[in-house]
Amino acid sequence: MDKKTSRRKFLQNSSLAAIGTFIGAPIVYGKNMPNGYIPVAVAEEIDPFQQFGLHPDMKVLNDRPWNIESAAHLLDDPITPADKFFIRNNGIMPEDIDVSQWTLTIDGESASQSKTYTLRDLKDKFRHHTYQLALECGGNGRSEFNPPAKGNQWSVGAIACAQWTGVRLKDILNDVGVKNDAVYVGFYGADKHLSGNPNKPAISRGVPMWKAMQDETIVAFQMNGKDIPLTHGHPLRLVVGGFPASASGKWLTRLSIRNKVHDGPKMEAPSYRVPCKPVAPGEKVADEDMCIIESMPVKSLITYPKTGAMLSKGKKLSIRGHAWAGENKVTEVQYSVDFGSTWKQCKLEAPVNRHSWQRFSADISLPATGYYEVWARAKDDQGRMQPMVLPGWNPKGYLNNACHRIAVKVK
Repeated sequence: MDKKTSRRKFLQNSSLAAIGTFIGAPIVYGKNMPNGYIPVAVAEEIDPFQQFGLHPDMKVLNDRPWNIESAAHLLDDPITPADKFFIRNNGIMPEDIDVSQWTLTIDGESASQSKTYTLRDLKDKFRHHTYQLALECGGNGRSEFNPPAKGNQWSVGAIACAQWTGVRLKDILNDVGVKNDAVYVGFYGADKHLSGNPNKPAISRGVPMWKAMQDETIVAFQMNGKDIPLTHGHPLRLVVGGFPASASGKWLTRLSIRNKVHDGPKMEAPSYRVPCKPVAPGEKVADEDMCIIESMPVKSLITYPKTGAMLSKGKKLSIRGHAWAGENKVTEVQYSVDFGSTWKQCKLEAPVNRHSWQRFSADISLPATGYYEVWARAKDDQGRMQPMVLPGWNPKGYLNNACHRIAVKVK
């Protein structure tokens, strides 16, 4: 246990007087603090870049819970490394994890039996699979919506595509046995609610059975060939590519096979839901008129060069990036340098596997000195193209898949 973790644990178990001594002043309304709460004066001393091993260009949006985004140029790697992978937490991360005692319980109305596996059981009993899976926060791009939507103001960096190793969820479910009335699988993790209440999950979302049974939906214990870092769900997490990343539960301890749509925290409206029909910007939407987000929309990101690049006249501009399309496949990516008046094709690579992003590239000739914007848009195998402007407004600012743009100057 590092010094900062030890200090946090000491403070969580200390009296108000001891915490006040540490801060250097009495806590006037200390009796109102939730059980286990760490005062901001202490929490702010935690350096997430050091504690989580982050790249220095990552951007902290929130520290309670931790929400940290990447930048477009940091996502140029074909496989996203852990230090550039966005962090989206909903509660307090677990501490003092004992891998030898970690278990995963499968239960629920539609489970033929209740069964508990140790980590060793999972690793020894089931075949291991490795997939490269794109995970994107449903609120990625929220900062562009107007009127503003509540929530972390993600720019474009709440997307990543790491390599995950684990066992297929469907193999575990088939080992337990699934009744014919099964509809959903909901997850529970070891993270605590921000209130500190151990009996209140921070988040408990789920996926329909058809998604749970896909080959690429896995219970993972490795990320990029190593143990999953704590902030990304060590020692066990669910990874569900193509759906909002909130469906990929971290610190996984339980999966419940349901005979109805899962009703855990963050499954209720308006969380991870959009209006079932288009609405006017700013319009209030009743809960019953909100639909659960499933497949993420087609989208692309220019990862090279970094916006603000300078180019000498007569030289070609080489661009590259990634495109993805939820449950679907990207069939083409185009670029424009004249604000969308004309478009040209990029070279597009095939995905490594389903739900992985796809690499694109192009060499661009810019005719004169001056300022340019390079726009990129992707099209999926259903014929759906990224919009050039913001898509339909929604109260929570989800699913912004407008074209990505970078600025370039030719001198």
